[in-house]
Amino acid sequence: MSIQVSPSPIPNSNVVSLTSTFLDKDVYLTELLNQVTTPKTEGWLQELREGAASWVRHSTVPTTREEEWRFTDLSSLRKVQFSVETGNYASLEFDILPEAVNSRLVFVNGVYAPELSAVSDLPSGIVVSNLAGLSAVEQEGVRQYLAQAEGAQEVFTALNTAGITDAAVVWVKKNVVVETPIHLAFISVAGETATISQPRCLVVAESGSQVTLVEEYTNRRGAESAEEEGVYFTNAVTEIWVGDNAEVSHTRIEREGAEAFHVGKTAIAQARDSRYTCHAITLGAKLSRHNLEILQTGEQTQTTLNGLTIISGKQLSDTHSAIALNYPHGTSDQLHKCIVGDRAHAVFNGKVFVPKLAQLTNASQLNRNLLLSSKARVDTKPQLEITADNVKCAHGATVSQLEDDEIFYLQSRGIDENDARKLLINAFAAEVINQIPIPSLREILLNTVNNLKSLTNE
Repeated sequence: MSIQVSPSPIPNSNVVSLTSTFLDKDVYLTELLNQVTTPKTEGWLQELREGAASWVRHSTVPTTREEEWRFTDLSSLRKVQFSVETGNYASLEFDILPEAVNSRLVFVNGVYAPELSAVSDLPSGIVVSNLAGLSAVEQEGVRQYLAQAEGAQEVFTALNTAGITDAAVVWVKKNVVVETPIHLAFISVAGETATISQPRCLVVAESGSQVTLVEEYTNRRGAESAEEEGVYFTNAVTEIWVGDNAEVSHTRIEREGAEAFHVGKTAIAQARDSRYTCHAITLGAKLSRHNLEILQTGEQTQTTLNGLTIISGKQLSDTHSAIALNYPHGTSDQLHKCIVGDRAHAVFNGKVFVPKLAQLTNASQLNRNLLLSSKARVDTKPQLEITADNVKCAHGATVSQLEDDEIFYLQSRGIDENDARKLLINAFAAEVINQIPIPSLREILLNTVNNLKSLTNE
């Protein structure tokens, strides 16, 4: 594999030596680490795991005393003892996208499921495989990228790295345009006890290439109640390297079970003239957190972030994004919407960094929130940190409820109140969903929003 992006390596040699000189700082975190680590092997992957494990041993689970976590209380997570669950789920049912019938990788509880995967309908010049299925040459290429993104020492990211046994790998070679969407499906099947899985994705788009990705996190279909879905924890990390003049369209769907915990990291590095678009949809989980981090590594990049969070009941959903525009002529456009019903709690914290070197940057950020209940809550904090003096930047946030006048107008046209509320909610969500480039996925998500009955009743 030819290398088009130059990642900054993590100094693992300086980290591993700490193990013999310090005690573990957090007993609960150490127990999680002991669950996800595997017997010691030889090679670069083991060195990577050991370096990350050392970071975890000297870290603690974040608390609300920390600024980045002050609205997201993980005490309910700490009360659960998780274990790793594996098994054969060849007959498992899940939604297959018509556009990606023969271009999908499926992982169940973090383990590659070849019986459910299909990669026969792909052009030459693209590799779509699990890590274990790569050739020695391909694995050597992966070695230069895996766990090399900024923020690798963050506690949950390091925990994921410490437990790596496999990963979903998408590698698009120079000037290859992939018309077929690539579907990466991560399915959780809860066992008799609470389980933990740690999906890992690596995407490398070399210079001049184009690819469309769908990254989906969901649970087993068919459970009749939330209790039957079970308690589980998904700790996911995705790294995307976008080369010079490359284009990546990325849709991330989180539809975990009602009793699940979900922590996800998406780290993107954009080289010169590259274009990256993310559509992040959050619907499920009792508690979810998505850290979206974009690092500009060259001039004239374009970044588009569309987000939609729809929660109800007592769900908590936290989205933290950070865009570092380090070079001139960068463009970023972010719209994140939250629809919050019942006693649910949404959190949005978006940061855009524009240092002095990033002249002629154009950045906009908007968070719009729709509260459907008097007890629903949202905490929003859009941020711009600018030291450059020749830029065009804007940010803002709105919090509103359904307007009585709008509902009355629809009722005057023969639509009952419940359907009127549903119609207004759908219109609010459709602005983001309609941007997704895959028709079948748009239809699935619009139907999902339409069928969320709890949103229309306070």
